[in-house]
Amino acid sequence: MSLLSDTLQLAFDLISRPSITPNDEGCQQLIKNRLAPLGFVIEDMPFANVKNFWATHGNQGPNFCFAGHTDVVPSGPIEQWRQDPFKPFIDEQGILYGRGAADMKGSLAAMLVATEKFIKEYPHHHGTISFLITSDEEGVAEYGTKAVVKSLANKKQSLDWCIVGEPSSVNKVGDMVKNGRRGSLNGRLTIKGKQGHVAYPHKAKNPIFLAAPAIASLAAEHWDNGNDFFPPTSFQISNIQAGTGANNVIPGELVADFNFRFSTESTVDSLRQRVEQILNNYHLDWKIDWSLSGLPFLTEPGELLTAISASIEQVTGITTEPSTSGGTSDGRFIATLGCQVVELGPTNDTIHQINEHVKAEDLNLLTDIYYLTIVKLLAN
Repeated sequence: MSLLSDTLQLAFDLISRPSITPNDEGCQQLIKNRLAPLGFVIEDMPFANVKNFWATHGNQGPNFCFAGHTDVVPSGPIEQWRQDPFKPFIDEQGILYGRGAADMKGSLAAMLVATEKFIKEYPHHHGTISFLITSDEEGVAEYGTKAVVKSLANKKQSLDWCIVGEPSSVNKVGDMVKNGRRGSLNGRLTIKGKQGHVAYPHKAKNPIFLAAPAIASLAAEHWDNGNDFFPPTSFQISNIQAGTGANNVIPGELVADFNFRFSTESTVDSLRQRVEQILNNYHLDWKIDWSLSGLPFLTEPGELLTAISASIEQVTGITTEPSTSGGTSDGRFIATLGCQVVELGPTNDTIHQINEHVKAEDLNLLTDIYYLTIVKLLAN
């Protein structure tokens, strides 16, 4: 451990704590113990069973925020890992293994070490550096960043720039940053039929047959064309359930879970109305329970993207690619504060997988990129 960089030592300490969502297992205290001596004002912001904190260094000017999560997904079968997922190690090829190495304890370590270096070299920097850390990103995400952002908004707390440490890179660290995300709208569709005996179909109404043409129409619908920043809106069904389990009973209802990943060319209301119209066209007895996971957000070229792009090129020689692809992140909540939000982290090819790993040196490169970005935005 003594031969490791400060970033890798901290990454080891964080990964070794089995903070399966929404548990934190002391990760946040470890981070706060490093922030407090730097002069950060730290406010614990727990909601329900979730630990969160908000920390600031400085109290004026533009606010630059690092945001991330200490929780990780379950490891899966431990016997399938090269080693215990919560006993991080670096192999002979320089690869760091452990649950959270990429998503996103490696990023947290890089953020903290970059901040320590910046404050040491620029103790009288202008503006404010802040940290927004949660243990509820991989789970239901109700009592983490979403709740903290609501509290900050009520206090009229403003942010200007935010880097979320999600693993955005594809092949090399810094080759892609996320400057936006699609919205996510969920629905649970219930279509009523009439249960009966399969030998007497004229006395029943099979909801599977009733639903099939409507589902086919939903799947074939062209929702929008997307735009320069977002791909077209997509519709997918993730689950369908019908039947009693008996092979001689026509089911009485069908339940289907579906999701929209939608661009800024569509709205929640427009998608709902179009789905409901298609269902009505087939004269079905239906209902939908809707839930919104997040609205789309976009950070257009500006100070943050300029600073990050220049820092990536300076450290790695790579010209980064801004992208809005992929799933949702806590950036969707932070963007509601009206700030520029970009996700930048290590490669994402093994996140949530058995033997999650990153190149150890990538975390050192990420530290340098974060540091230079702060310098470009807040140095005197």
